[in-house]
Amino acid sequence: MRGDPSVLHVDLDAFFAAVEQRDKPSLRGKPVVVGGIGVRGVVSTASYEARKYGVRSAMSTAEARSRCPHAAYLSPRFEVYRQSSRAVMAEMRALSPLVEPLSLDEAFIDLAASGLRGLTVDDVEAIARDLKESIRKVSGGLTASVGAGTSKLIAKIASDLDKPDGVVVVPAGTEADFLAPMQVTVIPGVGPATAQRLSMAGVRTVADLQQLDEDELVRQIGSAHGTSLHRLAVAADDRPVVSDRETKSVSVEDTFETDIIDRSLLVAIADRMSLRVSERLRKAQLSGRTVTVKTRMHDFTTHTRSSTLAGPTDDSRVIARVARRLLEESEVGGGIRLLGVGVSSLADWIQDDLFTDDEHAENPIEVVELPARPRDQVGFHPGQDVAHPDHGRGWVWGSGRGRVTVRFETADTPPGPVRTFAIDDPALTKVRISGVDADEEPGTDQNVSNE
Repeated sequence: MRGDPSVLHVDLDAFFAAVEQRDKPSLRGKPVVVGGIGVRGVVSTASYEARKYGVRSAMSTAEARSRCPHAAYLSPRFEVYRQSSRAVMAEMRALSPLVEPLSLDEAFIDLAASGLRGLTVDDVEAIARDLKESIRKVSGGLTASVGAGTSKLIAKIASDLDKPDGVVVVPAGTEADFLAPMQVTVIPGVGPATAQRLSMAGVRTVADLQQLDEDELVRQIGSAHGTSLHRLAVAADDRPVVSDRETKSVSVEDTFETDIIDRSLLVAIADRMSLRVSERLRKAQLSGRTVTVKTRMHDFTTHTRSSTLAGPTDDSRVIARVARRLLEESEVGGGIRLLGVGVSSLADWIQDDLFTDDEHAENPIEVVELPARPRDQVGFHPGQDVAHPDHGRGWVWGSGRGRVTVRFETADTPPGPVRTFAIDDPALTKVRISGVDADEEPGTDQNVSNE
């Protein structure tokens, strides 16, 4: 274990929503929810103003609207978030060469890699506050919460204790006492099922967990999880900060406007997803051995089925063939609301002869035309950037019934006026943010996972 709190965890506060408030002055200080805006949408991020009404990430948008009907509900602008993230990550790398990004809005930093040794709590607090100020400047005002400790576990937990815009440094030697009063669910890997089993054994806090010896913990939850949980309970975490996290899976999934019970339609959708996964694998020069199909039923229960090949592939025909078989084994029941196809167990080489050409010929993958989606993919989406020759830059407030309403303002202007146009008005144009992947479709989640 380290002798000083030289591991930082930096977490940008309500990142997607904060970027929207930065770029849309009329929304500053008001509830903002970013995510899927349709009836089947899911919240990605809620501003702190929206969280006061109980809105949170992963909540259905329908429930969020019932809790906070007066919030601004916006579609995500991922390339804008990526641009802000790149600027923030550059500031982190200027502080230390060893930065481990976890997502667009959070990362670990190893201060020891920059030659800083024997750091006191005051030293680390000063470093953290300087970093936060640098982040604020390069990002146009975004705030970050920083946790620091002798390990990744302690740093990540600490960053969540003084949100937003806080700094918490846990002194070396106090880690076990720091964790003791917290609920056991604060430890990574302790989800609802594990917490319930521990609760039956009288374990509700980390202090309770610290009282159990390793053998007893293994008896309660099994050897695979028990040993690591015993170590984490006393903050024995020696995981290093790793700058290049290996991509572990590539997947595509989509939530449908209405539950689908037609198996032929589901197969057609899975074929298209397989093609898109294949394209993304090839773009990243990767291949994979394990194909997974994920289904979420009408009642929100989620099932995954996987099959592992003899060798890695990036061939859409192979991926689709396995996905079809896995889909055939899946229950449709009252309908499927979400379908996903993914490939994991990745490698940078390809097994070319997993199936012969004859087998492919017998089971060709035909990309069929799917029914038109009811959501408006060719129109305008709330939050979308637009421009008008007379009014300048602005963003879509809402659209429907052949009209689109725009508020004309940017990050550098005061709150601007609202104007309504015909949806086919040639003077109103969408602003394309440079860097958006050409193969990304609105409403479809494209995932490259490092978890």
